[in-house]
Amino acid sequence: MKLSIERGILLKALAQAQSVVERRNTIPILANVLIEAEDGSVQLRATDLDIEVVDKAVAMVMRSGASTVSAVMLHEIVRKLPDGALVTLEDEGVTGRLTVEAGRSNFSLATLPKEDFPIMASSDYAANFSIKASVLRRLFDKSKFAISTEETRYYLNGVYMHIAAIDGGNALRCVATDGHRLARIDAEVPAGAGEMPGVIVPRKTVGELRKLLEDDDMSIAVSVSETKVRFATPDITLTSKVIDGTFPDYTRVIPQNNTRKLEVDAAEFARAVDRVATVSSERSRAVKLSLAEDRLILSVNSPESGAAEEELAVAYGDEDLQIGFNAKYLLEIASQVDRENAVFMFNSSGDPTLMREGNDTSALYVVMPMRV
Repeated sequence: MKLSIERGILLKALAQAQSVVERRNTIPILANVLIEAEDGSVQLRATDLDIEVVDKAVAMVMRSGASTVSAVMLHEIVRKLPDGALVTLEDEGVTGRLTVEAGRSNFSLATLPKEDFPIMASSDYAANFSIKASVLRRLFDKSKFAISTEETRYYLNGVYMHIAAIDGGNALRCVATDGHRLARIDAEVPAGAGEMPGVIVPRKTVGELRKLLEDDDMSIAVSVSETKVRFATPDITLTSKVIDGTFPDYTRVIPQNNTRKLEVDAAEFARAVDRVATVSSERSRAVKLSLAEDRLILSVNSPESGAAEEELAVAYGDEDLQIGFNAKYLLEIASQVDRENAVFMFNSSGDPTLMREGNDTSALYVVMPMRV
């Protein structure tokens, strides 16, 4: 194998590949990237056996072939090369070495047999559809903060993507929850997605997917089966196993009869929570919301470090209410709001609280209160 490629193009492809590779693994080949060159393009493939990413790039191929080399090391080398450099990769197949040349720099890297590299078995997908990158990004970006990190409840360690029935039809929905907060985001059902099985997309896959969604106008080809999900752009294909488990019935925790309505400027609210939380003890980080007519007082009382209080002008016309929340959860939910106002719906100080973005019903958040 022998090919030449522009440094910037190679670096971009390697960045995606090396982030999939697990730093600590017991199978040496999984630390490597598989480089396959033929017909004017090079394909870089990396896997951790749960996720596989394949990145295609334009290259001058002098000799077709394939090789595997440490993904992290090759990425580091290319990252440190000067901008605009032309990088030549060559593996003669007999030495067990891949040479990397750029200008006056020359590296010789150990390789492993390409035959040992595991290729993820292709799956028959039950649904194939195309969706705008901006829509997919919104679905995952607004829900991923609520993914659980508890390994014991592994079925909550991802975003549940499924087709849900809503008033007057269906929606493509992403839901994440960790038992303390919940995010539910809806989008229109794309053509071809109607028969999609519900799947739990793992946290790591959600993180890797984000890198495919930078270009708002790009269409992402999505394929879903009971066991795998695949996201593809013209250059990059990300295939992942889904979490083998049943996502709980999240509709049961969404309160239906919260009637006390608070409307507040989302950005102002987030900044105020951030300021008063500065003095809260790290362990509890509890912020108390005291509601009276058109007035909200945020307060923190920490015996070890002190107290803080801030008043905000809000729209509220119901009975007075005092309720406490974890400051981190409040901040995360408030930071999801794209619109000017956040609308909170309360029932009592012990019941879950609902939050929406203005009058937009396609995004909904639930947060559990704390005793303060």
